[in-house]
Parts: sequence; C-alpha cells; structure tokens
Amino acid sequence: MTDSSRRADDDAAPWRRSARGMGTTGTSERLALNRTGSFEWDLDAGTVDFDDAGLTVLGLDPASFDGSPSALVARLDDSDRARLDVTLDEALWGGGDSYSVHFQVPMEDGTRQWTHVQARILRTGDGRARRVIGLVRDATAEVTHSAFVLDLEKRRRRQTGIVERTTTAMSRAVTVDDVTAALTGPGGLVGIGADGLALGLVENSALRIIALSGDSVEAVEGLGSGRLNPALPLGDTVLSGRPRFITSLSELVRRYPVLEPHAGELDFRAVAYLPLIAQARTLGGLALFYRDRTAFSADERILCLGLAAIVAQSLQRAILFDEEREFATGLQSAMLPRRIQAVEGGEIAVRYHSAWSGREVGGDWYDVITLPRHRIGVVVGDVQGHDTHAAAIMGQLRIALRAYAAEGHAPATVLARASRFLAELDTDRFATTTYAQVDLATGAVRVARAGHFGPLIRHTDGRVGAPQVRGGLPLGISTHFQDEEFPETRLDLVPGETLVLYTDGLVEEPGADVDAGVAALIREVSEGPDGAEALADHLSDRLWEQWGSGDDVALLVLRRSPDVGSASAPRLHQYIHQADPQGLSEARSIVRQALADWDLAALADDAELVTGELLVNVLLHTEGGAVLTLEVLPEPVRRIRLSVQDRSSVWPRRRTPGETSTSGRGLLLLDAVAERWGIEPRGEGKAVWCEIGPGS
Repeated sequence: MTDSSRRADDDAAPWRRSARGMGTTGTSERLALNRTGSFEWDLDAGTVDFDDAGLTVLGLDPASFDGSPSALVARLDDSDRARLDVTLDEALWGGGDSYSVHFQVPMEDGTRQWTHVQARILRTGDGRARRVIGLVRDATAEVTHSAFVLDLEKRRRRQTGIVERTTTAMSRAVTVDDVTAALTGPGGLVGIGADGLALGLVENSALRIIALSGDSVEAVEGLGSGRLNPALPLGDTVLSGRPRFITSLSELVRRYPVLEPHAGELDFRAVAYLPLIAQARTLGGLALFYRDRTAFSADERILCLGLAAIVAQSLQRAILFDEEREFATGLQSAMLPRRIQAVEGGEIAVRYHSAWSGREVGGDWYDVITLPRHRIGVVVGDVQGHDTHAAAIMGQLRIALRAYAAEGHAPATVLARASRFLAELDTDRFATTTYAQVDLATGAVRVARAGHFGPLIRHTDGRVGAPQVRGGLPLGISTHFQDEEFPETRLDLVPGETLVLYTDGLVEEPGADVDAGVAALIREVSEGPDGAEALADHLSDRLWEQWGSGDDVALLVLRRSPDVGSASAPRLHQYIHQADPQGLSEARSIVRQALADWDLAALADDAELVTGELLVNVLLHTEGGAVLTLEVLPEPVRRIRLSVQDRSSVWPRRRTPGETSTSGRGLLLLDAVAERWGIEPRGEGKAVWCEIGPGS
C-alpha cells in the first residue's frame, strides 16, 4: 500500500467508524427513541400484539396487557372511541387497504397524550380482512404545534377580515356623520372586533365625543368631552400622541386616579386608547373596549393601530368634505333671498336643497318680486353647471331678472332682457327659468318660460293640472341664436288653488325617465297637504330625500287664499282649462255634490244644466278656459248664484234658432231656468251669471 493510499484510507476511517456506530442501533430502537412502536392485529383471533415501544407509547403495562383490543378502547373517552370505531368500520368493511386516525390516550400522570395510528390492512383473495399491521406513535408535539398554527392562522384571518371590513366601510364614508354611522351602526362593533367604542374629535383645544357604542359606555362621554385633560385617558392619548393599552380596571384606575369614583360604571376589562393622527395632525382619539380580553398581543396592538390609522384617514377626508360643503352651501345661500315677504291674498313657501357633492353647488334659485298694481312675480331657474362659477352667474342673473321684473315689464320682455344680460357676461353658461306674474286679487296668472319646466296647478278638489305653457330657448342661447321670443300663457288661479314651480333636481331620478319623475311629483302634489309650507315640506321629504340629493333643488309653492264664504253662505270656485276634456263633466259633478252638501239638492238639475251650457259656450267660442263660481245667497230667500268668467270681451247675443239648429239657445235657456241673469265686465273679460231659487 502506498503512502497516499494509506492516507486516503485513514481519512475515510472516521466515516466508516461512524457508519458502523449507527449500525449498532436497530430499527426498533430508533423507532422507540422517537416514541414510535408497532403492532399486529389478528382479526380472526381477536388479539393485538404490541412491541415494547408500542406499549410504552400507549402507556400500557406489558405484564397486565392481555392483548385484547377492547382493553385499549375502554380507556378512551366516548368521543375518541366513537371516532376510532367509525374509522375502523369504514376501513375494514368498506374495502380500504389502510387507515389513519388521531385520538387522545389518558396517561398515568393525569395528562392526555395525542396518539396517531397508521396501519395497513391485509386481506385474503376474496377481499376479507385478516390482519392489520401498523405503527403507533406519540403525536402530542405535532398536534399541539398544528393547533397553534391553526389558531394563529385563524387569528390572522380574523384580523385581516376586520381590516378589510373597516376599510370597506370607511371608503364609503363621505361626511363625519357617515364615519360615525359606520362605526356605531349595525355590525360596526362586530366589524372591528370590540365590545364598545368612543370616538372624540379635537375642536379648538377641546375634545368632543361624537360617537359612543356598546353597553355601559355612556359614562365615557362625561369623562372625555371638554378641555383636553392629561388626567383622563383619552385626553392623555390625544395630547401625547401615544397609544395606551390597559388590561384591567385596576390598572386603569391606578394610572388615572380621577376615574376611581366611576370604576363601577365601566363594564369592561381591557381598553385600547388610540390617537387619530393623519398627516402629522392629531384629529382626535378612539377608545376600543373589550369585556373578556386580558392582554394585547403584538399582533393585536398592530391591528388596533391599523384601525386607528384607517379611521383617522377617513375622518380627515370627511372633515375636509364637510368644510367644503359648508363653504359651498354658504355661498349658494348668500345669493338667494334672505326672506320672502308675506303677500296679501295668498301664502308662499320656498325651499332650496343643495346637492351632497362637496363644492359642486348648482345654480338653482327662486325669487318673489313685488310688482306694480299689487301684483307679484315668482320665478325659479337653473344655471348650467354644478360649481361655484354657476352659483356666481346665478347671483348676477337673479338680480338682473329681478330688476327687469320690478320695472313692470311683461314676462316675455323680462325673459328677453335677462337672456341678453346673460349673453353679455363673460361666460359660456346658459340658464333655464320659468317666470310668472300673479294677481292674487283676480287670480290672473301670466307665465313665460325659457327651456324650463312649466308650472303645476293643484285645484281645490285635489286634482293637479300641468298647463301647456309655451316656451322659448334657454336664456343666453336664445340671444346667441337671435330668437328672443318667449310667448306668454294666461292661466287662472281660483281661490284655494296652488301654483308649484320647481327645478329639475326634484323630478330627475337617476336611471329613470324624467317623465316618471314629473308623474311622481304630480302624485305627491295631489296627495300632499293644503297649506303652502306644509306642501313644500311634504315634497322635500318625499322626493328630494328619495332621489334629488345628487342635484340642487329650488321649489316655490304659491297658494291663493281659499274663499269658502260663510257657514250660511258657502261658496266654491273651479277653473276649467280649455284643453282638459274631463273638466266639463267634473264641473257638473262638483256643482251637484256642493248643492247636496249645502242642503239644496232640489236645485241641482237646473244648476247642472246651466253650468254645462255656460261652460260649453266659453270653451267653444273663446281662446281660454273659464272660472266657475257657485255661491249661496241667504237673503231674502235661500237661493244660488252661478257665475262663469272668461277672458273674451265679446258678449253673447240673443238669437232665434231654427228648428234644426244645434246652437243659439243658451240665453233662452237662462231665461227659462233662472230667476235673474246678466253679464258683467270683469277686467280682461266678462262674467255671465244667473240666480236659481226654489221658484225658478
């Protein structure tokens, strides 16, 4: 052997010696050292044979163990025994060739050991199970570690879920109220894993509690709101900018002695006081209360700090939104009339609702203008756009239109001049508007509109009409296209009727046709209360709250004072529009019902006949509608006076119709039915009247 080969052999000797050393430990010994043994179960004989290691793993005494499987099974709890029986039945009789099962074995020292059995089933040629050969081992360390890992994973999933739910809820919060609602509303406490919370905001060196949730935390409000006080936990947290994790009430009282008199009111065991900091600015503090927790792990502390960061960012965004909204609504409100004057002969209610979209205010407006000859002008309008520029244009246009109207110009002239004014401004915005001159003494209404919705009229019987008011192009655009024609439409507002002007925010529902919104408005006007203020509130509650919050809304309700006469001499008024095909039959029904209510049903046939004749004459031979007035004259004999007023200056003529004529008998009919009748001039038109009594 050469020296080199001898050296190589010497170098290899340790490895050979090590290998020989390992070989001295047999397989059974190596398994026993790892608390693993083997067994063989003879199913035919009904005995099971364990090696020494297997008996040690199961805690069995070799001297007393008789090889009976039942002796082993009898030591197990009912739940473990049932699980083992089910596993064996499925494996042996279900045709399986192996099985694996975990169960707990009680040991002599009182502990319980997790044991794992892994076995193979040996079968005969016909598939019958004969023997089971397997391993049995101590799996306590493995199961304990697995349980720890599973619990850790469960806690991490729970924490991830809390963060995800809180982030989702806070991402939807727009205002400070939204933030507090997300934290205190249904599922709020469950979402963040706490039993109670208190949220405070810093305002002018003071802390204001804005949200409380959970049982027995009401006392926290009195222990937090007010001047920032380092002697109180939430104030200390805000002032220091450091979180405080308290795990017992005794610790809380020891750290903050001022709370000792209130300890009995605080029904919790642990609390996390967290500063709310966003962009290096402390916004407030958040307290999370827990009834059963006695410690905060590192992961739980990180979770609490993460929740505080999410809430702080949401609050910062919400505070900025609220400030912008306050600025925007303040700007808009400053450009609207501060007050609406009372009017003689009627009542007016106005409403303005701004959109919920930060600085995106709109250009909606309303106005009531005192006019010459005891008339009033009412207007609603909308400048294109939703920003402060639209609001500024609105303010200028409102003042200009008000000035033109106050000079006494006709509605068509007012809108033409307002359009010219808007076109001369340094802007590309246009505006829509409806303007009406109203004489509450006579009920005469002159309306013109520029690309806007026409008015609605609620009649005394609750019906709502939408008169066909002709209109022109929007203001600004009409001047640009040299088309400043705004035709007027004349309407009548009888005592007790209501005129409604509105902007599109009240009738535009997202995703729906505007006609559906107008139909809903007409329904609500019909079903709403009579008074102007009450009706304006009703429309705001039922429509703006439902779908109008995404846009500005201007609403004006004008009601002419009702004229019901007196108890002894009642009176009614009804307007019949020329384009309303049902108006004539409804007028007849109203007359008959009124006379029945007034105990004058005996006069109903004659009154209904005269009503139809006079109304047909107006609707066929004039250019407008008619106002029907029916009243009781108590002296000297109780009778009725019926009047039909129109705007035509042409008086009816008495004629002598032929036998085949279909018209010309109206005045002859009045002579035959009425005690007295006549024709009177009424301003812009005339009134044909008659009196019908018991002797007619």
